[in-house]
This record gives sequence, C-alpha cells and structure tokens, in this order.
Amino acid sequence: MTPLDYDFLRKGLKQHSGLVLAADKHYLVESRLLPLARNAGFSNLAELVEALRTRRDAALMACVVEAMTTSESSFFRDRTPFEHLRRTIIPALTTSHRRGVIRIWCAAAATGQEPYSVAICLKEMGRQIAGWQIEILATDLSNDVLKRARAGMYSQFEVQRGLPVKLLIKYFTQVGERWQVAPEIRAMVKFRQFNLLADFASLGTFDVVFCRNVLIYFAQETKTDVLDRLAKAISSDGYLVLGAAETAIGLTDAFKMVIDKPGLYMPHTARARVPAQQTPKYPRPRLVAISGGR
Repeated sequence: MTPLDYDFLRKGLKQHSGLVLAADKHYLVESRLLPLARNAGFSNLAELVEALRTRRDAALMACVVEAMTTSESSFFRDRTPFEHLRRTIIPALTTSHRRGVIRIWCAAAATGQEPYSVAICLKEMGRQIAGWQIEILATDLSNDVLKRARAGMYSQFEVQRGLPVKLLIKYFTQVGERWQVAPEIRAMVKFRQFNLLADFASLGTFDVVFCRNVLIYFAQETKTDVLDRLAKAISSDGYLVLGAAETAIGLTDAFKMVIDKPGLYMPHTARARVPAQQTPKYPRPRLVAISGGR
C-alpha cells in the first residue's frame, strides 16, 4: 500500500467515523482490510482504495469503517462505572426525578456486554427502582457487532471475563458450548446502529450516558464536538460516564467532574440539589418489588 493510499484511508476514516489512525499503522490497515478487499472482489488493497476514490461508494466505505473499528468489550468492564451506577447515579435520579422514567444510553455498545451489564446491575437493584420505567438504548457504528449483541450469545471465554459466576448462573442459559443472556435481560435493551458524528437529536434526552473507551480513538476537536453535543443530550441532573483513560477536562466546559468519582461527570447546568462537589446523601429507598424488563 502506497503512502498516498494510506493517507486517503486515514482521511476517509476520520471523516466518516472520527477514528484517527497514527502514521505507522499500515500493518493494522492491511490486516483488517485485505480480507474485506478480497471478499469484495478486489485482488489487493490498491484496487479497493481506487474504487473508493472513483466510485465514492458509501456502502463500501461503511464496510471499511466497520472493519477498522475496534470492538473490544467485556462484562462489567473496569467495574467502577457500575459501582457509580448502583451507589451514586440511580439513588440520585430516583430522588430528583418526577417523571418515573430513567433513560440510559450506551453509546459504544460493541457486542453488547456493557448494556447487558447495565441491565443486570439494574435488575439486581430490584427494590430500589420499583415503579420506575427503565429504557436502555445501546448503539454502535458497526451493524455486524450489533447483530451479535442482539443475539446475546457469548463464548465461555467471554462470560468468564468480568462476569461473576452467580450472575452467569442467574441470567444466562447454556446453549451448547455458548451462553445466552436471559430473555428478560435482552428485553431491557434496544439496539440501534448509530454514528457518534451524527446529530443526537433523533435519540432524545438521556439521564445517563455511558460513552466509554471510544473518545480515545478521536482527534481532539472531534472529542470536544462529541462532548459538547452529549451535554445537550443529557438531562440537567443526569450523568456522563467516561472510560478510565478518558476525560472531559480541558476539552469542554460543558461538564464538571463528580468529586471522588473517577470517570463520572455532570452537566454544568446540574441542579444544586445533586452537587458535583460532594457525595450526596439520599433517603432509604422504598422497599417494593420490581417488575421484570421494560
């Protein structure tokens, strides 16, 4: 692959997905795109690039973007965000809300482990969210990984990564050598293909947004743009959850950190009753049973 071809692919990926490739990632491009090129009837990457240049084929570019997208995921990845959800976010929202609905968006769902982990976490909270309608939207750029996510079928290796045995037994069914998420958990999550460079308006407003381990692949100006638009998509007392290696500080003034809660942010328009400067205290939840699913 020539330097011109590589630069063309780098620019195309950034334009269509926000993904930024370093100048020395030729090997990664070749390993991921050569199988795509051959499946599409091209003998080499040069022919694929030439087709992209001359045809301006949106479907082909979408395939290139999907092939280059990293879809690494695991159940309860990093654990801390799920502790935030259980100990801080849900108690705060059920205290401050009045409309009985909590909307959660997993903005880089990959093969579904994160949104299913969120759903299981909420299911385990049962009595604390009794009477509340929970809506979980999970999106990803890649249709291929979303197909896997909707099926909710995982290998033994995948369920062993971060998923406690008691939750595996409780919320999964063994199907041959694989494990499938229980129907009541799958029913709690709605999957949709979505590009974070697109307008968020069609998605509505959310109370919690998990946008973890995706901004690290974007250029700084793209990170700022996405964060600024996320701030408009989150309710005034809502929360943004970023990955362990990500931050909103220095990129935007739209969010403030929740002190002593790494990776957790609130919009600067957050209500004073749930301050970001201290850990809020909330009354004991009402002890009633939760209904299953959405």
